[in-house]
Amino acid sequence: MELDITSWLGMALRWLHLTAGIAWIGSSFYFIWLDNHLRKPKIPADSEKGVSGEVWSVHGGGFYHKQKYSVAPAEMPGELHWFKWEAYFTWISGFLLLALMYYYGASVFLVDQAKYDMSPAIAVAIGLSFLAAGWIGYDLLCRSPLGQKNTAFGFVWFALLTLSAWALAQIFTDRGAYIHVGAMIGTVMAANVFMVIIPNQKKVVADLVAGKTPDPKLGQEAKQRSLHNNYMTLPVLFLMISNHYPQTFANPNGWLILSLLGALGWLIRHFFNLKHQGRTRYSLAAFSVIGFIGIMVLAAYFKDAARLQVSADTKTVTYAEMQTIMKTHCTNCHGAKPSHEFFEEAPNGVIFDRKDQILKYRAQILDRVMVTQDMPLGNETGMSDIERVELASWLKTQDEE
Repeated sequence: MELDITSWLGMALRWLHLTAGIAWIGSSFYFIWLDNHLRKPKIPADSEKGVSGEVWSVHGGGFYHKQKYSVAPAEMPGELHWFKWEAYFTWISGFLLLALMYYYGASVFLVDQAKYDMSPAIAVAIGLSFLAAGWIGYDLLCRSPLGQKNTAFGFVWFALLTLSAWALAQIFTDRGAYIHVGAMIGTVMAANVFMVIIPNQKKVVADLVAGKTPDPKLGQEAKQRSLHNNYMTLPVLFLMISNHYPQTFANPNGWLILSLLGALGWLIRHFFNLKHQGRTRYSLAAFSVIGFIGIMVLAAYFKDAARLQVSADTKTVTYAEMQTIMKTHCTNCHGAKPSHEFFEEAPNGVIFDRKDQILKYRAQILDRVMVTQDMPLGNETGMSDIERVELASWLKTQDEE
């Protein structure tokens, strides 16, 4: 009996990452919704107690009455619920998954020798450096005068993320670059909770226990970081699933597509934040749809520009020659019994051992080999442009039969 520990561990970590992420994002979205729906207390006594807003809601057959204090209640409540472990477990599971897939398998999933020939250890060090630098740069910006101006801060932070996406795309595989931008954003979001939001809340609680008046600035700083997290949520969600969509990352300008999709995510989040405040801006919704269509067209243009062409003078490729190309570059992963060290089974169950299996995935092979050119992974086997054209030539010949 063979037990593929790596695959099962990867599944468990991905499941945990998804579950914790849903819990974290759900609570984040809810509290932003709650803040945006708070109204001035109708009872004067509540205002005198320091209540800055309240909201009534109904769910699951029951009514709820929530109140928010401008700083804190006069004394510590008997029971206080904290929201932190959702964020911590999302980051921990995500980082372990990153380590398992992209660091343990760096030679395949991270290193692209055609871009930058380096050892897996150096690639891992560069990846970790980007995660650390992302948080340090973000935190310094927040603490600078720019951090007091949310709109200006957002543009600068967006520009830095775009620059990071471009730089990573010059070094790593396309998938590796995307996932590291996502890891940078996720690290910033989790660090906001661990380094600012929760510590500030603990200081407020400590002041209440000691009978002191908490510093309002602590709550303001925590609120700002929470708002930043809210706007970064949709881009990081896309990056979590981006490996399924090579049309976005597998071209020379994938970093630009990512930047535009990130901006679109922020715009959509802004639409809903305004809507929750009672300020519906349908123009933002319309612009989001138009923007998405524009990104699709731009990605298609980049895709065509990167496409290798089968010229009229390309030699006729025999079945035997095609088999040699497939065995050299494809079936070490996509075979009934993969020989590659990182795959116990063919990825997604796609096997290229027989002619009928190859023809079944003809369109996908042409797309990944000729257009996006992201297969073989990291071009680990050194597939040449000539081999790509010859494989495509044979596949197109079968189309004509």
